[in-house]
Amino acid sequence: MSVIKINPKLDLVLEREIDVPVELVWIAWTTPRHLKEWFVPKPWTISRCEIDLRPGGAFNTTMRSPEGEEFPNDGCFLEIVEHRRLVFTDALLPGFRPSEKPFFTGALLLEPHGQGTKYTAIALHGTEEVRKNHEGMGFHDGWGTVAGQMVDYIKGGKISH
Repeated sequence: MSVIKINPKLDLVLEREIDVPVELVWIAWTTPRHLKEWFVPKPWTISRCEIDLRPGGAFNTTMRSPEGEEFPNDGCFLEIVEHRRLVFTDALLPGFRPSEKPFFTGALLLEPHGQGTKYTAIALHGTEEVRKNHEGMGFHDGWGTVAGQMVDYIKGGKISH
């Protein structure tokens, strides 16, 4: 497993202790029908989700605004450690093809914590300007909101082992 070294000038981190098990968080993140239910702050929705859970496999979503505007986000997985780590990027498309306009690389780190999970989401950026833009777009509020939506979705009994 690779080590992710956080650079505060380039990276954003959201860390939470959530009271749902790692295994269910993993399913929520890796199953398209589940991810579509919580992955963007409501009233936004996910209109398309493709997950090919392997290095180089697709991690494609399209966010839809309440007004119906669509924002595709295409990328690929870089590293997958079941129930522990997902690393994905929009700098590369499926099959490791370079993308035209990379924005960030994301890492989801999961650790069992009692009956729950230590949940860490990291956004790695190429420049300070891009990090500041992502922060200004509401990274902490947005990613915190969707983490809460995910927990509510899991607690609502939508996912089982």
